[in-house]
Amino acid sequence: MGLRPPKLILLPGMDGTGELFADFVKALPVGYEVEVMRYPADRFLSYDQLMALTQSALSTPEPFVLVAESFSTPLAAQLAATQPPNLKGIVLCAGFATSPVRGWLRSLCLLLAPAPFNVSLPEFAVRYWLAGSNVSPRLIAAVQTAISSVKPAVLSARFRAVLACDVRAELGKIAVPILYLQAEQDRVVNKSCLEEIRRIKPQTALTVIAGPHLLFQREPQLTADVVTEFIRQLM
Repeated sequence: MGLRPPKLILLPGMDGTGELFADFVKALPVGYEVEVMRYPADRFLSYDQLMALTQSALSTPEPFVLVAESFSTPLAAQLAATQPPNLKGIVLCAGFATSPVRGWLRSLCLLLAPAPFNVSLPEFAVRYWLAGSNVSPRLIAAVQTAISSVKPAVLSARFRAVLACDVRAELGKIAVPILYLQAEQDRVVNKSCLEEIRRIKPQTALTVIAGPHLLFQREPQLTADVVTEFIRQLM
């Protein structure tokens, strides 16, 4: 009998619903235990407050791996920095340790942050920024549904938290292997974010995947294969 793989604890993107992990979870091999974290849709929790919300999941007596998507990657770094005894590795998809928006554009985004979240996310924005030009209508609808289920004020506050985040110190304290999944056509998180992470953790493993920001959603089977191969090397 082979070793049972570690449990996967999935930390969602900015919508926080966890619903957009559905295809990725289905693509995982039989035998993987998965826990999808879900953040409140009606109130904003800071990264520190999200730590308190998610730490109970980390008290599991079994080995586990954190898999974090975009917004949650600073949270994954914070959690991993506490060195939970059964944590075996972390996966950062489209991740960042400090704001992915820099310079004057960051200042502009801080100023305008509430405005874009007060209207429904249009299809062209899903295509351009998140899911790519040849995305299926099903995925567009799923993204729009997930985003619309969260209060605009919560989304705006999460965006501001991203712009203000800085987990470089925590990143340096991580003692387990890290895998970074980079979306080759990412229009949200650019390559400088990976370079910053690798300056702090040069041993970070990298897999570049042709695709847009929403890699788990656009390439569920490929990302599942990459993540499970990373886990196989941890066992």
